[in-house]
Amino acid sequence: MKIIKDGAYLYNQTEIKEDSQVSKDEAKKGTLAWSILHAHSESPDDEKLKIRFDKLTSHDITYVGIIQTARASGLTEFPVPYVLTNCHNSLCAVGGTINEDDHMFGLSAAKKYGGIYVPPHQAVIHQYAREMLAECGAMILGSDSHTRYGALGTMAMGEGGPELVKQLLKRTYDIDMPRVVLVYLKGELPFGVGPQDIAIALIGEVFSSGFVKNAVLEFAGPGVKNLTMDERIGVDVMTTETTCLSSIWITDEKTEEYFAIHKRPEAYKQLSPKDEAYYDGVIEIDLSELRPMIAMPFHPSNAFTIADFKANMKDIIDETEKRAQEAFSGRVTLGLSEKVRGKDFLVDQGIIAGCAGGSFENLTDAADILRGKYIGNGGFTLSVYPASVPVYMELVKNGCAADILQTGAILKTAFCGPCFGAGDTPSDKGFSIRHSTRNFPNREGSKVQEGQISSVALMDARSIAATAANGGILTGADELDGISFSRPKYFFDSAIYENRVFDGYKKADQNEELILGPNIKDWPVMSPLPENLFLRVVSEIHDPVTTTDELIPSGETSSYRSNPIRLSEFALSRKDPGYVARAKEVKKAQDALLNGDCAGEALPPLREAVHAVKKVFPDVDHDNFGVGSVVFAIKPGDGSAREQAASCQKVLGGWANIAKEYATKRYRSNLINWGMLPFITGEEEDKLSFGLGDFIFVPGIRKAVSEKKEAIKAFVIKEGSSELQEIKLSLGSLTDDEIEIILDGCLINYYRREA
Repeated sequence: MKIIKDGAYLYNQTEIKEDSQVSKDEAKKGTLAWSILHAHSESPDDEKLKIRFDKLTSHDITYVGIIQTARASGLTEFPVPYVLTNCHNSLCAVGGTINEDDHMFGLSAAKKYGGIYVPPHQAVIHQYAREMLAECGAMILGSDSHTRYGALGTMAMGEGGPELVKQLLKRTYDIDMPRVVLVYLKGELPFGVGPQDIAIALIGEVFSSGFVKNAVLEFAGPGVKNLTMDERIGVDVMTTETTCLSSIWITDEKTEEYFAIHKRPEAYKQLSPKDEAYYDGVIEIDLSELRPMIAMPFHPSNAFTIADFKANMKDIIDETEKRAQEAFSGRVTLGLSEKVRGKDFLVDQGIIAGCAGGSFENLTDAADILRGKYIGNGGFTLSVYPASVPVYMELVKNGCAADILQTGAILKTAFCGPCFGAGDTPSDKGFSIRHSTRNFPNREGSKVQEGQISSVALMDARSIAATAANGGILTGADELDGISFSRPKYFFDSAIYENRVFDGYKKADQNEELILGPNIKDWPVMSPLPENLFLRVVSEIHDPVTTTDELIPSGETSSYRSNPIRLSEFALSRKDPGYVARAKEVKKAQDALLNGDCAGEALPPLREAVHAVKKVFPDVDHDNFGVGSVVFAIKPGDGSAREQAASCQKVLGGWANIAKEYATKRYRSNLINWGMLPFITGEEEDKLSFGLGDFIFVPGIRKAVSEKKEAIKAFVIKEGSSELQEIKLSLGSLTDDEIEIILDGCLINYYRREA
């Protein structure tokens, strides 16, 4: 894999050069990304985009909050096709009736506001979007981080719920024109190498450097034609893990055939960059050099070839165990060394599932490998989740389902649970290999806070099948002899969708009543930004990167995403169990202010901080300051788009985050949309002047935000001290709308004020 960081030109889709007679500014307009983004932008400024998306998608742990927020902000009808899928809480196994209550809310909302409702078990969100929504040259916004349909010519982005609310209220998605990085593919894949192998190799190469952070990845080059559509899609969905903003691919006759098979030939058009196109960077991948990969815990970028892992097991296992000790503060051990048997590594579980693993081709190739084999009667298990009922039906019709079941594996319905820790949790110290999207800590469902730990490695479906066929001994698909892939033709049957999916687009009926189960709650009242602000540090996270899973866990919390008060009790529960109690103590002071009571009585340490501040700022009093909590983290927000990573902090009285940088645009946007200040500190981690329990006073914060001040003066009051220590904070670039949202206290307040 070759990286060109300084930018380059692509000539006729075949040749990469460093210079051209065409100006860089003009050649930038030759990319697919530029043309699609600007076709959807309402801004006259080429660098400040205001995007309107063609379609929206959500699933059942995001759409309730989105619709509730939009309702509170004046929603009357969905202005574009909005698909509500039910692939996350579809088991309805936790929380009594509340998961199915959410589904009934979704169906009633589709009827009332004119949406499209896909019942549980029919399709995972992204498979339905590929089959029924994607179009060449279109743009789709989804409330799931893996919203990626670039292989089908659709530029798609995953964002927190408030960004979908803006679209529902006919507002725009405002971003600076992103960098565009070319992923230039050449060569052909060797036998046994699949899309997850390409993806893991790519993520491993670029994630840690931040080279593609918030960029658009544009796939082109002669190697594209050597990939099937399922292979392209399998790579594309994983681009989220590089931290890029979106992706787009050139299209060809294989793309055209995909749309024809799915009975939407009109959705196809040829997309290709202009003869000379300039890219801000280039990643060149020779497909022929790739080999089966494994991403060890706890990130898809922790990448090795399976051959290298087996040759260096002790060193890699020792390093992984060391990371686990640091991440879990020594509370648990992974026990990976116990899996080593001579030169073999024993696996406890295999999973092929979801938007990344459950494709037709992944499963037919797996069936070819498994045919006539048995997984045995030991501890190893294999579960397979087709991505949609049409895929499942075709596997049944062509016999591949029988081949898989005959091995002792289990075929299950379309469900995203194994990706976020709500299905197939292994035993304590268990090791699971999965063709799914993430292997963050606890993504497999274990609970470190209760002394349980199991772990996930990401692999391609073919190598998972090879491992299963070998009785659970880790095996790369390239190690197999006498195997060929039959690649049966796929026939898409749309009848199940025609009979089961409710399509109410442009048929909104305001007479329909929303069905509100007892767990579906409105958002609590949130205050506007005060003139001056006291922040108390209630959590410090010094990990290099903090995921949204650590800010608000998935799995056990999924049933409470419709109840912001109940959900907030889980905030940081896996990373900092004392956070919620500390945040609530601070919130008492703000509640006292709102009630006209003494904040210092509600939070005694605040009294001393206020006295210290008044010596320097005598005009500060209860009428012009607010009190809130703040979380410090080095680089928060990697991973999921879930807005609750921010909104739970807000519900608990949070007013800000302070970070060295934010891992993704998604998380920073979520903070802003919930009225929280996304501070960046210029201080180095080992020289931070504040810590847990300290107060940070930010004078004139409301004025500083409204005036777009680049540097914001703040003062640290150490716990037990009356001295003020000056520090500098910044907010980075904010749009005019983002400024108003922060000033109003949250997106809901912003829209209510406008109304």
